[in-house]
Amino acid sequence: MSALAELKRKLRPGQVYRRKDLARWSTAVDRHLRQLVMEGRLEKVANGLYMVPRQTRFGPAPAKPQKLVETFLGDDRFLMVSPNAYNGLGVGTTQLHNVPVVYNHKRHGRFKLDGREYDFRMRSTVPSRLTQEVLLVDLLHNLVRLPEDASGVLPKALERARGMDRKRLARAVRDFGSARAERLLSPVLHSA
Repeated sequence: MSALAELKRKLRPGQVYRRKDLARWSTAVDRHLRQLVMEGRLEKVANGLYMVPRQTRFGPAPAKPQKLVETFLGDDRFLMVSPNAYNGLGVGTTQLHNVPVVYNHKRHGRFKLDGREYDFRMRSTVPSRLTQEVLLVDLLHNLVRLPEDASGVLPKALERARGMDRKRLARAVRDFGSARAERLLSPVLHSA
């Protein structure tokens, strides 16, 4: 079996691969990657990042954002947050945002993956999952970046915080919060 045929056999639809991962199965990785892209068996989604197209009855499906980001980072310790989720807190945010924020340990900056932009922000600690408490802390941390008037959102956010579990909110502030979020939530966390 040729090296190219062996490489084709390893590829799985919907999966995202780094060039260095594919190099394990190829004797001439760059030439093979060019051939596979020309054949349509691979799509280049970013520098050094390739996806095997997955066909659905509606046509080719894009890579799943979680898988794309995980492969790009080479790490599964990240939290992806769409600022649209703030709207679900009921604190007066209504804007729609199209750039997800990815909190992680490795990359910082805006990167385009598979035609979509992501805002990578390095943090020393990253929660394993997005809870309402973490989302509220993130909202307060990013309050100045929001297009809404902060003076209208802040009182509603603090009121929402009063209705949350204090222990989980305190943990979210301690593990994920910024100095700004901690300062804003201090009266809520330390009230009797």
